[in-house]
Amino acid sequence: MALVSASNGSPLLEVRDVSLSFKGLVALEKVSFHVDEGELYSIIGPNGAGKTSIFNCINQVYKPQEGSILWKGESLLGLKPNQTAERGIARTFQNIELFAHMTVMENILSGRHVRMSHGWISGALWWGRASREELENRFKVEDIIDFLEIEQWRRYPVGLLPYGVQKRVELGRALAMEPELLLLDEPVAGMNLEETEDMARFILDIQDELGITMILVEHDMSLVMDIADRVMVLDFGRKIAEGPPQEVQTNVGVISAYLGTTGEAPIPELG
Repeated sequence: MALVSASNGSPLLEVRDVSLSFKGLVALEKVSFHVDEGELYSIIGPNGAGKTSIFNCINQVYKPQEGSILWKGESLLGLKPNQTAERGIARTFQNIELFAHMTVMENILSGRHVRMSHGWISGALWWGRASREELENRFKVEDIIDFLEIEQWRRYPVGLLPYGVQKRVELGRALAMEPELLLLDEPVAGMNLEETEDMARFILDIQDELGITMILVEHDMSLVMDIADRVMVLDFGRKIAEGPPQEVQTNVGVISAYLGTTGEAPIPELG
């Protein structure tokens, strides 16, 4: 798995004054932030704060009514979700979205669809360039399986696997797209302590060894404060704080949003 290209000094992703509402219900209100190449940026906030809505705007599932979203300086607005994927933006989901009856290998291989170029006729006949391309893609999938340490389950139907392993498979499918930006939507939700620690290690390895930029949405504050480079806090669709984890953790406005108080205690672990 190759590293992403070197940075040219400008942000990889810029979100500028994005507002989103549904029939008068405000989900996001003039939210702005940027993510630099190679950064692990985290978005936190109470339930309903707008965290997943940000992801849905970035990959164009939702179309914001106001603002702009720039990817390498070019607007993402108006694109379809598959077009944002083709530009190098991949995503995992809070609720596992895998093909339960397909194997680990097959599920991860499905993430390679944006990197395949053969036509449907050659693919159906499996000859020439199509056969060579599929073999190359299978080698790449094997690398991901090794990277995520799921070799022993590679031929198992995903629906038979433990929950924590399924979350790794979903991560692997996103990595199979060879993204430059990976959106992680609550990757440790529902995991026990050991599974959470394993996932944290893989996330750091993705950043350090693969050089992939990530945006992490997560309720587990211990995880966020341990691994994020910068943190943005949303509350009722508004950005109320941004900065290094230690600074955000003691921000009075953030404490108030989580605890309903202006006490001087750090925000709690919500996982």
